[in-house]
Parts: sequence; C-alpha cells; structure tokens
Amino acid sequence: MGNNINIALAGNPNSGKTTLFNALTGSRQYVGNWPGVTVEKKEGKTRYNDEEIVVVDLPGTYSLSPYSLEEVIARNYIVEESPNVVVNVVDATNIERNLYLSIQLIELGTPVVIALNMMDMVEKMGINIEVKKLSKMLGVPVVPIVASKKKGIEELLDVVVRLSKGEIEYNPCVVDYGKDLEEKISETIESLKLNPLAKKYNLRWLAIKVIEGDEKVLKTLNIDDEEESFEDDEISLLDDYESIIADKKYQFITEIVSKAVNKPKDEKLTTSDKIDKVLTNKWLGIPIFAGLMYIVFFMTFNIGNIFLDIIDAFFSETVSGWASNALEAVGAAEWLKSLIVDGIIGGVGGVLTFLPNIIILFIFISILEDSGYMARVAFIMDRAMRKIGLNGKAFIPMLMGFGCNVPAIMGTRTLDNEKERIAAILINPFMSCGARLPVYILFASVFFAGHEDTVVFSLYVLGILVAIIVGLIFKKTLFKGEGAPFVMELPPYRIPTLKGIFIHVWERVKGYLVKAGTIIFAASIILWFLLGYNFSGPADITESIGASIGKAIAPIFTPLGFGNWRAALSLVSGLLAKEVVISNMAIIYGLGETVAEAALEGDITGFASTLSNTFNQLTAYAFMVFVLLYTPCVATIGVIKRETNSWKWTLFSIAYQFVVAWVMSMLVFQVGSLLGLGL
Repeated sequence: MGNNINIALAGNPNSGKTTLFNALTGSRQYVGNWPGVTVEKKEGKTRYNDEEIVVVDLPGTYSLSPYSLEEVIARNYIVEESPNVVVNVVDATNIERNLYLSIQLIELGTPVVIALNMMDMVEKMGINIEVKKLSKMLGVPVVPIVASKKKGIEELLDVVVRLSKGEIEYNPCVVDYGKDLEEKISETIESLKLNPLAKKYNLRWLAIKVIEGDEKVLKTLNIDDEEESFEDDEISLLDDYESIIADKKYQFITEIVSKAVNKPKDEKLTTSDKIDKVLTNKWLGIPIFAGLMYIVFFMTFNIGNIFLDIIDAFFSETVSGWASNALEAVGAAEWLKSLIVDGIIGGVGGVLTFLPNIIILFIFISILEDSGYMARVAFIMDRAMRKIGLNGKAFIPMLMGFGCNVPAIMGTRTLDNEKERIAAILINPFMSCGARLPVYILFASVFFAGHEDTVVFSLYVLGILVAIIVGLIFKKTLFKGEGAPFVMELPPYRIPTLKGIFIHVWERVKGYLVKAGTIIFAASIILWFLLGYNFSGPADITESIGASIGKAIAPIFTPLGFGNWRAALSLVSGLLAKEVVISNMAIIYGLGETVAEAALEGDITGFASTLSNTFNQLTAYAFMVFVLLYTPCVATIGVIKRETNSWKWTLFSIAYQFVVAWVMSMLVFQVGSLLGLGL
C-alpha cells in the first residue's frame, strides 16, 4: 500500500473498538469479507498531518488462542500481514480482563499501542489509573481516550505515527513463566532457529505456542510429529502447558493492576448495575423488551408516515408526470412509455415510497444496539432459548435478522457448538427483516387503518414465536443434546452517538437502495414484460405469460384465502427480494396510475377497492403471515449454503420454511373463517 501506515484495531467485544474505528475513518470506510470466509472485514482510511493511515478493524476477541474463526482471523492478520502498529482498544472499566489480550498481542512482536478507552466512565466510578506507570510496566505506549466523544484521538494518532517511524522507544514487557518453563522456552527457541519456516515469526511467541501445542502453529512449522517431545516434562504432570502459561499471564496482569490501578474501597453500584436490576429482572425483562419493541413499531409508523406523502408525491406525480410528458414529447412508442412509467417508476418507486419507515426502524434498532441494551436482551432470552437447545447468545443473530437475515446468519458463527449453529441458521429467516416491512405497511395501511403498529408488531412477535417452536421441534428431533453454556459480558450502558447511528443506518439503507437499483429494477422490467406479452406477442394482462404462471400455482394458495394468480405471482417474485412483492403488486394491480396516486396522497379508498376482489382483513393478515415465514430471498439462501457448506441443509431450509408458512397462513385463514373474522 505504498508509504501508507497500516494499523490494526484489536480488542475485546464491547471495548469500544468499532466506535474508535468509526471515529477514525468516518465515511472513508468500506466493508467486505476476509479472504476465503464470510466474516465481515472492515477497512478505512484516516489522515494525521501528512500521513495516510489505513485502519483494519479486526474481529472482537477475548484472546488469540485459535478456538474460533474470529480469533484465527485476528491472529493471522497480525502475524502474516505485519501491520505497522496494533492499536489495542482496552475497556478501562474492565482493565484486568482486557489486559489478557494485550499481553498476547505484545508477545506477537508487532508494535502495540494501548488505547485506554472509556476513561470518562472510569472517573465516574472513582477509579484512578496511573497511565504512565501502566505504560512503564507494560513497556508499550498507553493513551487514554474516550472514543465516543473523540477525546484523545489526536494524541493516539500522534503516538501511532511516531511509533511506526521508530521515533518512540519501544521496550515491551516479557512475562516470566518461571524457571522450568523459561528453560523450556529457551530450548525451543534454539530448535526453532534451525527451522526455515520459523524465520518470519517472533521466536519467543512461536516457542510458547509450540509448547502449548497450538495445532495451527505446529502445522505451519511442519512439526506435528514433534509435539510429543514437549510432553515428557515434570510440569506436564501437574497440569498442561497451556493452563500454566495462562495462569502466569494472569498473575503478571494482577501484579500490574495492583500497582497501577487504584479502586475505591467501597465500590458502589454503577448506573448500569442499577438499570440492570430492572431491565434484566427475571419477571420484568421480557415484558419490558416487548414494550420497547412495540414503541419502536409505533414510532416507525407515526414518524415515518409524516414523510411518506412527500416521497409518494415525488414518484407518483413529479417523476411519473415528467417521464410521461418527456416520452410523449419525443414521440416514444406506447410500449416504451408503459415500460418506464408503469414498469420501472411504478415498481422501483413503489418500494422507495416506504424508505422513511425503513430508516426510522433502523434508527431505533441502532439506538438499542449502541446503548448496550441488545446484549441484555440476549441475557434475558437465555432461559427461553435453552428450551429449544440454544443459549442466549443465539438470540443476538436473531435480533440482527430484524435488519437483514444475511449478516444475521453470518453472526451465528459466534456459536461454538456446531448443532446449535445449524439450528440457529435454520430458524433465523423467521425473523422479519426490513425488506418485508413495505409489505406490512401497505396491507396494514389499507386493511387495518388506525391499528397499523399493533398489526405489524404482532407479525414480528409471531416470527419469534414460530422460530422458538420450530427450534423446540429441532431439539427433539434433528439436534438432540445439551446446549453449550452461556457466557457473555454485559457492556455498560452508553449514550449512542449521532455519527455512530448515522453510519449504522446508512449501511443498512444503502443495501436497501442497492436492491432498488438492481434486483427490483430488473425484476420490474421482467415482470412488465411477463404481464404485457405472451408467446404470440403483446397481450392483455389476463392472457400474458405472467398470468399463466400465476394461474398454474394459484391453487396452492387457495386454502390460504388468496388463491388468485396476481397474489401468487407476486409471492414467487419475492424470492428475488421481499421488497419485490410490493413493487410487482404495484405493476400487477396497475397502481402506478390514478388509483395509486390517490392512495399515496392518503386516500386509500381506491387502493382498497382495487384489492377488494382478492383481500379482506382476514386474507390480508394471512397474506402477511405467509410473507413473514415463507422461503427467504436468494441472498439469504446463498448465505445459508455458504455457512452450512451443505446443499442438504440449504434445500431443507427452502422446503421446510415454505411448509411452515403455508401451514401457519392456512391456520390463520381457516380458523379466522370459522370464527367469522374479517369477513
């Protein structure tokens, strides 16, 4: 990368690493995947004076032992890519636990700067950290910062740049592992000097890893068969080397903390502890969570709808009118005018109309995530998740599914147990992603005016309940066995920053807009063709290719209450992306013209009249239930294949989710019909 300074951000989960990354890079960041895996890779750039600094945000991890994919990625990047500096973000409120990773990073040999984060909270807790003494004992620069408020960022960059240029003396600490083990380390170093594969690595770190029996290091050095030569020592009779080495590290850290950190004798309950007494209460936790989610959906409609009419008018009047007049002025053919106005603008505009609601939903979810509350939800839901063979940690990817199922399914990689991971992947698509929201907004507004938030909230709750029920069935059949223990640190509550919220919301909205400009754009054109032509040429919509496809599959949906070709064809197109369901309905039902314009301006009588031959309240709700639960979009199907590495599980997922959706939607319609609801 030329003369750029390359730095890696490493730290424990919830240490504020992502907040620092956003503070450093802002909009100059991009997200991809690490080579060969689907774990998210974040890179960005920042400048300090005349220096261009490339920042890589490593996955959050508690250690560098290769027990999880995140740990392997973090360690491999530092060892193999050799960044100029590793910035270790340390949560100063939990300094003793965080320093374990710090010691491991220092042992790797790459220059380390410790960014001592959340110093404002440290002061509030009455803790005094002697930064200079801590730096001297660790032998590395220590810079106090408050990443959320951008305090200390300039000082941190200054130290990073000077350290990368060798302008700062760097004498990292060396952990004393005791006489016997140190002799073993020295002997191993001497033997490693003869191994040509060891030359590129820090030999002391390498020796420690070999003694610990680190399989990945042994494989890298081609010394798998020599592992036994490190097991005939008296130390191994007492315990294994890995445990001894870890214990010595903790002893070293305890000594440092005792000298450099002064805590008040009478530690009072923190504000986070006081809040948790209520929010994580055994009896109140779940009702409070349900109440907060209801408020989120209430605000999504009541705030989002304020902006709805503006965007509606823009597409239905301004854009459509301008395009129609321009095409008439140049004498464009009627089919071209229909393609652009009814197909493209009607389809894409039909989806973008609901963008305000999507943004509001993502804003509130981002606030809940950044405040630290979502981690509490995992804790709260642990008991319920155990009923289905999972633990509370599995609920975090489920919550991520409210945004998009693709990264949510990737997030299941944090689960250590393979059976739990597969089960979590299979039930995740029942979480209602943001792409389904336009369908709910449309139908709830037409058929449940005044009660939209309650109806939509019920769908999200239903998705969670179905996921739990299906998970319970899996536990009794496909994935028998005990679940893994749940260990998770609850981060302190924080006030979300506007910049952090903006970045999170923009990343999600950008994906929505990309779909509108690609998949939905293409699907709108294809559907316009299918609805305007048959094999003989231009045709009436009822005689089109699309109508023939819809009529062929419509009987499948008859027991669900919407067995007509228009609804059936819309659902099939939803396999591309769930937003396409609405854009295609806009085309199929001709909502790009006067009826749609009236509806978009707030008069839904024409819209309701157009759909009345197909839907009533009961069938509209059954339709939304089906959209909630049926086979996910192709992007989600693709990530299920990558994460499970199995066509068997992928095809099973496609089939069983369709069956679950059909059964649930059928029950809603049939039971509702017996009770005389919505008729």
